[in-house]
This record gives sequence, C-alpha cells and structure tokens, in this order.
Amino acid sequence: MIAETVCSAVSAAGLGIGVVTAYRRRFLAAARIVAYSLVPVGLVMTGVVGWLADTAFSPTAWAGFGVLGAAWLLFAGTRAVERRRAGTGSERKAAGGKRQEAVAPAASAPSLGQETRPATRPSAAPGRSASGDDFSDIEAILKKHGI
Repeated sequence: MIAETVCSAVSAAGLGIGVVTAYRRRFLAAARIVAYSLVPVGLVMTGVVGWLADTAFSPTAWAGFGVLGAAWLLFAGTRAVERRRAGTGSERKAAGGKRQEAVAPAASAPSLGQETRPATRPSAAPGRSASGDDFSDIEAILKKHGI
C-alpha cells in the first residue's frame, strides 16, 4: 500500500514538472519527463511493485535466491575443476593430437579451402644466399598486403 502511494506521488510530481517544462516551450524535454513519470504508475498497475514488495519481505524468496546462488557456485566450481583436469593423462594426448591437426602448416597462407605448402622448401635460386631467401618471403608478404 505504501509503495503504491509513493509511486503515485512520484508520478504526480513528474507530471507537474513536465507541465512546467512544456509551458517553457521545451516540448521534447517535457515529453521525456512525462514518459519517465508514467513508469512508476505503470509498474503499480501491472503488479510489478506488489510482486517486488512480496519478494523483498518473503523468507521463502530469499531462500530461493540462496539456492540459486549455491547452484551457480556449484556450476562455476565444477567448471574450474574440469578445466584443470582436462590437461592430464590420456586426455591431454588426445587433445594434443587434435590441436596439432588444427594448426595451419604455414601462418601466412590461409588453411581453409586451399592446398597446403609442400613440406620441403624449394631450393634457392642460384647465386642467392639463405638470408636473401628470407627477404624474398618478407617481400612476398608485403606485396600480398599491398605495401
């Protein structure tokens, strides 16, 4: 009963402020103020305020929140244990094999839908040293990105 009275008083005050604001010819601001002032009355009329008041003062509702919190802690705790345990024993070997298959053989080439590079590097052109070959890779990457 008190919550409904307070919400009605807040709405009446907001409507009064909205009227004064409209009188000053600030209609957009007045419309916003009126919209905000109608929210408490709407919440009272839909029963949300009564539900919140019943929930706030109900020991059963607080016990329910406690049960929900305990369930969340159990979920979080089991998830943490599962993460720690996932890296041990045969599971690690199985997961490690899967990870190695998922890694792209060449970081600069996309791995989906295209052929992979051969495992051996083609022989360097005659007259080029090994460091020159490294620079050709860098030049190819820069050209690929338009630099």
